[in-house]
Amino acid sequence: MTVKHLPPAVKQLLTLRTPQPRPTPSLPKLTAVLTSTFQDAKAKRAERGWLTLAMCTLLTANAPPTIGHLYRFATRDNLEDVATRRGFAEALDKAALMRESALKSCIFVGVPRTILSLANLHETIEDDVRNGLRKTSVRTVNTENVSEIVARGEALWSSIYEPHAEKLRYKLGSYHPDFIEFIIQAYGTVLSPLPGGDAVQGNLSRALGSIVGTACLRAEGGVGPQLTSHVFGLLKARNVPGLSEEDYWLASDEGTEWVVRTVDAILDVVKPELGQGTAQAKL
Repeated sequence: MTVKHLPPAVKQLLTLRTPQPRPTPSLPKLTAVLTSTFQDAKAKRAERGWLTLAMCTLLTANAPPTIGHLYRFATRDNLEDVATRRGFAEALDKAALMRESALKSCIFVGVPRTILSLANLHETIEDDVRNGLRKTSVRTVNTENVSEIVARGEALWSSIYEPHAEKLRYKLGSYHPDFIEFIIQAYGTVLSPLPGGDAVQGNLSRALGSIVGTACLRAEGGVGPQLTSHVFGLLKARNVPGLSEEDYWLASDEGTEWVVRTVDAILDVVKPELGQGTAQAKL
């Protein structure tokens, strides 16, 4: 039997308990915090890190219209005037980075919020940018690449969690035998940088991948142990060969502190209740 409609009682029930995303915050306040944090990032030559953490913070806060606002802020001189977009190449690069950051976010905060944010980004970007984004998957798993993907996942796991990688792997596997295998495969398929480096559109470096985890988990709240693990992962990214100058700074003690504080500054606008009743960290 085909089911075409929800039963009325079920339909009414689904309207309860806040089924809609978070209300969009004050856009002037959001613009102000994006402006101040971006200028700080620019002074530190950390613009890609800033766009990654801003995307993941807003995605996790689950106010989808803020994603489009971030794109317009990042690509235009005047948010309300598409004619002030600074150029196709820059817009395409930033849209690809935002899209890849969102994809990686699903590992930390789930698929539903990722869908909502990607949908808003897709609706916001201009036609030429949408047409310029990659259309073919580079993550399709088959018999020829599965070993390579698992190896990437294993390498990333070790890079983030050593010297506790094996202990943690055993612990998670004891909860469910398929759980750790799923995580390793997800790390290899989605979270780790794609082979090809900067030649791959939107590819995020090892350090930027850890910024995704740090921003998502900080914005999520209530997941302290996991947040701590991925902050350590960002700090350990300083040991990856061939780091860019920006990535090396982001993985430094100073850079990692800046990442967390910048996420907090954006959260104070889009998810202010998360900071209520918490002690102020000492400078």
